[in-house]
Amino acid sequence: MIPFQSLADTYSTPLYLYDFDAMKEQFDTLKEAFRGRKSILAYAVKANSNLSVIKHFASLGSGADCVSIGEVRRALMAGVPSYKVIFSGVGKRDDEIREALISDILYINVESEAELGRVEMIAQEIGKQARISIRVNPNIDPQTHPYISTGLHDNKFGVEINAAKRMYIRAKNSPHLDPVGIHFHIGSQLTALEPIYEAAVIVADLMRSLSAIDINLKFFDVGGGLGVQYDDETTITPYDYSQAILGALKGLDVTIICEPGRFLTANAGYFLTKVLYEKKNGSKRFVVVDGAMNDLLRPSLYKAYHRVEALKNEGECTPADIVGPVCESGDFLAKEYPLPMMEHNDLLIVHSAGAYGFGMGSNYNTRGRSAEVAFENGEARLIRARETFEDVIALEREYL
Repeated sequence: MIPFQSLADTYSTPLYLYDFDAMKEQFDTLKEAFRGRKSILAYAVKANSNLSVIKHFASLGSGADCVSIGEVRRALMAGVPSYKVIFSGVGKRDDEIREALISDILYINVESEAELGRVEMIAQEIGKQARISIRVNPNIDPQTHPYISTGLHDNKFGVEINAAKRMYIRAKNSPHLDPVGIHFHIGSQLTALEPIYEAAVIVADLMRSLSAIDINLKFFDVGGGLGVQYDDETTITPYDYSQAILGALKGLDVTIICEPGRFLTANAGYFLTKVLYEKKNGSKRFVVVDGAMNDLLRPSLYKAYHRVEALKNEGECTPADIVGPVCESGDFLAKEYPLPMMEHNDLLIVHSAGAYGFGMGSNYNTRGRSAEVAFENGEARLIRARETFEDVIALEREYL
């Protein structure tokens, strides 16, 4: 049982709290689903990039899926072996590519023919052979929110099948490139199995056709995106997920790479915020809290639903908008949410906040970002201090 009130009193609010035991349970469940096959779980760092979170997964044997050189540095700093680090993302600068190659990571995930040319040129300049994978866009509708769909031709990610074939042939014939893997990722918060299976079949068939021309890849990277329950979603079980992937890979002897992020962290995280006061505009009820859109952006950005729990839940519940101090009409954590009458300093717990919460935060309105706390084996520890005003202006004041 997590002592929410005690932790809020100790560390103040707004506050992010992560249940490390729950994260381990999710990791172990997914790892078990692929038992008996060569596999690597590469934690998607973008979901929650706190160094202690990455270190926690590294201690369980995880790799890291990174989408910036900063995330690559975080992964290596937190103890992820370089041979389990993958560098993805559409727009990699030359200096990022160079650093990734020097760091000798597992491979760079290439997203365009132009990028392949840059990787080849930089590898030649520094005298290394670049291990690469190519992100294939299978043009499959992931049946998720359009902002987190990535597998259609309308999306900026990856290349279509024929372009991928050209790129693999080029890589095979280049002394500076070593094509070792193939990758796809059709979207985030996936709750339907069929699109995943369809995409895996398309990419596995491409892998077979490449093998026929002596391009033998070692890694089949299925990306991430496995959905979680925020509200009433029906989610995919890890077993069914793994069986769909394995079914598409019949006859292929490859190492499966899976890049879970949200699946590992979302429901292991909580956002704690205290009530400042209630107000009414006509018949409209507002509960004003000390947490805001700069702390937890998902409701404002996606109209995403998060379950909210009033720790003191007494009396009749009536609909209220839970809003923060940021000077925007879009600053809300929930709309028309049933809550009892709230008093100053009452605690609200926003559930499923462990993924794309703190990491999407900002200093908008010159608000310091929240502290982060880990809870493991019944003990709490601070893993990121609350930002002070001095922290927020540190890179500006010397230029006054």
